[in-house]
Amino acid sequence: MIKEISYIQTECTDPYKNLALEEALLYDCREDECILYLWQNSRTVVIGKNQNPWAECLVDALEADEGHVARRLSGGGAVYHDTGNLNFTFLVRTPNYDLDKQLQVIIDAVNSQGIEAVRSGRNDILAEGRKFSGNAFYAHGDRSYHHGTLMVDVDTSVLSRYLTVSESKLKSKGVESVRSRVTNLKALNEDITIDSLKTALIEAFGKVYGLKPMKRERTDFSHDELDRRAKRFASWEWLYGRKIDFQHEISGRSEAGEITLRLRVSSGRITDLLVYSDAMDHEASEKITQKLLGSKYSGDVLQRAFAALGE
Repeated sequence: MIKEISYIQTECTDPYKNLALEEALLYDCREDECILYLWQNSRTVVIGKNQNPWAECLVDALEADEGHVARRLSGGGAVYHDTGNLNFTFLVRTPNYDLDKQLQVIIDAVNSQGIEAVRSGRNDILAEGRKFSGNAFYAHGDRSYHHGTLMVDVDTSVLSRYLTVSESKLKSKGVESVRSRVTNLKALNEDITIDSLKTALIEAFGKVYGLKPMKRERTDFSHDELDRRAKRFASWEWLYGRKIDFQHEISGRSEAGEITLRLRVSSGRITDLLVYSDAMDHEASEKITQKLLGSKYSGDVLQRAFAALGE
């Protein structure tokens, strides 16, 4: 049961430092506490844990514009962040995880700004039929978080410059482009600002949980701890991972999301593989690898990969 709620804001716009603080908060969250973390990144494409960065974004173009590629702990798809976007994270012990309540904080805050927000599916929030917030989820042992974006005044003109979206994904959503799916809150209320939305979120947080939000500070954590975590998030190993000389590539899509398998096969068995996916399950890669590695290479390999997500 939640008995204490707290919030923390940071002026830092370095994606690796912000992901480091998010992870530190996850492991510092007390048993009866819920933490709301508000943060922003400068020009960054953030990919899901199991995604291929080269397939999801134009890395060279992003880096030429002094942008960053960042990989989060949660699953799901790639998103673009700039300082016109406000990120939020709810961090709790897993028994206290309540997605409905957490999303209600977001909806109430946006509604208080004169914009009618509605939940769509599991991980989107819409206004006037267009997406302004996407959400993703992570759990490790008895600790969980739910985080997402709030597009206030994002430069949507650069989305197609940095993001690459597969034709199958666009067809499945019945849209023609990335930009056609999204909207900024400022387009619906020109008076809204990042600061006004932060204030509204903290107020809604208190009202939904029926508690007074207490303030936390970045300085509550040691510099060495945050620096160590940030270096890992910025490392080549974390961002780009290992490569294999693959013999076979298979891709497909189901309700769970897209999966691409890159395989090495010897004597009819799968001896090595890489799994790329935008599935919301952040453990998708591990589950599929465990299911397929060492198994016979046959025509149903993709079906077996999707089946692993449901186990």
